[in-house]
Order: sequence, then C-alpha cells, then structure tokens
Amino acid sequence: MALLTLSACASAPEKAEDTAAPEPIGVDLDATAAAPATTADMTPAPGPATAPPEPTVVGLTPEQYPDLFDRLRAGYRLEDVESVLVDRQFNYYVNNPDYLDRVFNRAGLYLHFIVTEIERRGMPMELALLPVVESAFEPYAYSRARASGLWQFIPGTGNRFGLKQNWWYDGRRDVIESTRAALDYLQFLHDEFNGDWLLAIAGYNCGESCVTSRVRAVEATGVTATFWNVRPRLPRETQAYVPKLLAMARLVANPGDYGIEFSRIPNEPYFALVDTSGQIDMKLAAELAGIPYEELYELNPAFHRWATDPSGPHRLLVPYESADLFRVSLAQLTPDERMRVQHHRVESGDTLTSVAARYGTQAHVVRELNGLGANARLVVGDDLRVPSGVTELPAKVRLAAARVDRGTAAGGGKRGTVHVVRRGDTLSHIARRNRMSVTTLAALNDMDPNDTLRTGQRLIVSRSGASRGGGSSGSPNTYTIRKGDTLSGIARKFGVSVSQLTSWNGISTQTVLRPGRKLTIRRRG
Repeated sequence: MALLTLSACASAPEKAEDTAAPEPIGVDLDATAAAPATTADMTPAPGPATAPPEPTVVGLTPEQYPDLFDRLRAGYRLEDVESVLVDRQFNYYVNNPDYLDRVFNRAGLYLHFIVTEIERRGMPMELALLPVVESAFEPYAYSRARASGLWQFIPGTGNRFGLKQNWWYDGRRDVIESTRAALDYLQFLHDEFNGDWLLAIAGYNCGESCVTSRVRAVEATGVTATFWNVRPRLPRETQAYVPKLLAMARLVANPGDYGIEFSRIPNEPYFALVDTSGQIDMKLAAELAGIPYEELYELNPAFHRWATDPSGPHRLLVPYESADLFRVSLAQLTPDERMRVQHHRVESGDTLTSVAARYGTQAHVVRELNGLGANARLVVGDDLRVPSGVTELPAKVRLAAARVDRGTAAGGGKRGTVHVVRRGDTLSHIARRNRMSVTTLAALNDMDPNDTLRTGQRLIVSRSGASRGGGSSGSPNTYTIRKGDTLSGIARKFGVSVSQLTSWNGISTQTVLRPGRKLTIRRRG
C-alpha cells in the first residue's frame, strides 16, 4: 500500500536503495545508523519489565483520531528548534519522497503498537519516529556495529535490557520486547539527564557515559548544559542524530506545507498477540493463520529459524483479523503436527551430531525436541523426533541466521581467507569466484548484500572450520555431478541435507545439475 501522496515540491531525487536515503550530516539513515554504546560505557539499569499487555488502544480512540498520524501529532512535546542542522536534514527528507514512502509503508505494521506504548508511558510522541532514524522501520536492519532491529540494539545493550539472544531467537528484533527495552532505556536516560529529552535521545545514540562527560565539561564553564551547547563536544554522528529526529517530527507535523501528504494509517491495531503454548513450525503457523510465510516473519522477525524458540517466548504476532482463526487452528494440533517431525530409530554408531547432520539440523535441536539432557547418551533402538521437511527461509531471515552461525564460528578464534577488493569488484563476482551465495558472503562480513564495496576493503571469503550452511563442519570435498544425479540423491549419499548442499554451492533447488560440474560437500572429520 502506498503511504504517501506526493505533489510537486522539488525536482525528482535520484532513486535510493530500499532502506537508504541521502545523508547530509552524520551517517546513513538505515541499518548503518549508530547503535547505543557498549555495556562498558553504561551504569546498571533495570532489567525487563513484566510481560507486556496485548496491544490495545489507550486514551485516544479511533473515533477521536481515525488517522494514526493525527494521534501521533497530538502527543508531540518536543520543541521545534530553529537550527541549520535541523533545516538541512529536513530538506533532504522533503526532497526524497520515495524514501519516505518506503519507510512509512513498513511502519504501518508496527507504528500503532509503538504509539500506544509511548502514550501509555506518558512519553513524547516524537519518540515513535525514532525507528525512522535508527532503522528506517526495517526490522531486519543490521549495522556494522552489530546493532539489530527496529530500535538498533547492539548485543551488550540488548542483554542489559533483558533482550534474549540465542540460536533460535533475537529479542533485539522482537517488535514487542525491543520496543519495551527502547522505551525503558529512553526513560532511564531522561531521568539520568534531569528530564532533558534531547540529551536522553543523544544518550540513546552514543551512551550515557559519553553524554555525561560532555555535560560535566559544559557545566564546568558555568553554563547550564542543554543538547545544543553540549552538541559540539559530542561525536559527529550524535551531533546529527537529534536533528534527524526533530526534522522528521517537523515533517510529520505539517507535511502538506511542503507538498507531501501522508496517506492515512488507521488508528487501530495491525496485529494481535496469540499464545502458541509451545514451539511451532513457522511455515505451519503461517498456513494456520492464512497469511504468507514472509508476512509472518515480518511480524515476528526475532525468530530466525524454521520454528519458534523451544524455550519461548511462546507467542506469535499475526494480523488482527487472522487471530481468531489462528487460535482455533492451533488448538487442534497434535505435538508432532506442531513441529512437523519425523522419527529416527537409533542405530549402532549414531550420535546426536551424526543424526542431526543426516536430517539437516543441529545436535542441540534434536536434543531439545526430545527433552534430552546435555550428557544424554543415545541407546540403540531409541526413537528420536527429528525435524521433517524444513522449509527454506526467506532471504532476510536466512541472512539473520547466517550472522548467528558466523558469529558462533568466529567465536572459536579461527581465521579465514581474505580477499582484498580491487577496482570493479562486486559482491556477486567475489561470491561466484568463491563458490558461495552473495547472502553468505555478506553475512561473513557483517554486510548487507546491497552494500557498495570500496577499493582496498578486506573481505572474508572463507572461515576455517565453519560451515556456510550452519550445519556440518569440516574440510570440504568435491563431488562431480553425473548424469541422472539429483540434489536429494547426492544429499542422501553424503548424509547431508539439500539445504546444506544449496548453501555450500550458492545454488537453489531449481538449479539444473549439469554433468561434470563439481559440488562442494562438507563432511565431518
């Protein structure tokens, strides 16, 4: 749905990338925006609050404000400051309406919930626009500082505010939990800086210790510290950060004055929270809710595997109108139907690792599916539940999972092969030369697949001992394709999964197998 009606106000800008806009000051408006400071820069703060309520309309009703933008504007509390920095950023927003269209198209899924939570806490409604600056409302946004999600938490700050992060789930991308954590952090900063919201917003970008030291330096001169007289002492990125938010707030306040009309976003919940009472296959959940697989991940971006986290949270967000159908369908499932499992009878020589490799999963997944302890041994004849028919993930979800897998491999301290970028190189060319997908190459280097390379940049093109597919590891072997071969047949022959074969070789399940072509096979040993 288009969210902007545009009238002529400036010459048409050059087409920008999907989540990027021209940047006059500071850094990129998208996933490369700054993250909060590391935990080393911070004082202790409260942990997570109690479970959030299911989204509801609080205070201002749809009858009073049928357009969510009107409800948002009614809660403004920050002063629109006359500043050349704000003006410059404002002009870039106005001159890039295509960027605004993409941003608020994505925001339509999440903005009602964020506005409701800010209103419930009595905070300035301009804060609902902070994800524009942080992530362009892209829940899979990821920065070079390893910040993730709508609110761009780095791992340490996420841990500090109770955002769980593991192989299955990353709370930094959880719409409900990350919003709770971001507002907790902003409230903490507001109290820390004696009620100054602009200093609090600056602290969200660079950390409270950074702002505190600059405040003290200004106060030592006998001047009362405000953001505007502290600003010259702050990091360059933070100097631009607050003006970006104020510029966006100004534009949303009166878009028609500048030739832009925001299309109406209904002042009603987009999604509902449904208790799943346990782990569930994401593809199955999407089918039960009657929505596309990709849309379920857009609403639940914290889950980056084929199923939800077995240890919770046991809930999914689905479009509001799909919630009742989803609840009824869930109640009719058997345990095996919830996870689409098959059964494996343990044979002599089987280990959790070998069984997991055979079914294209990981040992801890098999352990969790069967309630096995860390030191449990397999007994010949035992019946094991293993994943069945694991579906290929949407591209953005695969990339998020690959970052987790890459981080795990990197944690071992193993070094990989490095490629130094030459003039004319592109990610796709480098990926093809190294027999991997662009997504895998980008994940190895904490990049987005659409990032531009610069001459002299060093890229990791392999990581010793790490599996590109997040499954088996070990030295790579090659297999020469023969006439009549199929991916499933080759996978069975080597005890791996089709998804691993496609990941290791940068191909898809639709790729035609030509006799004589060599495939990379990664086997344990």
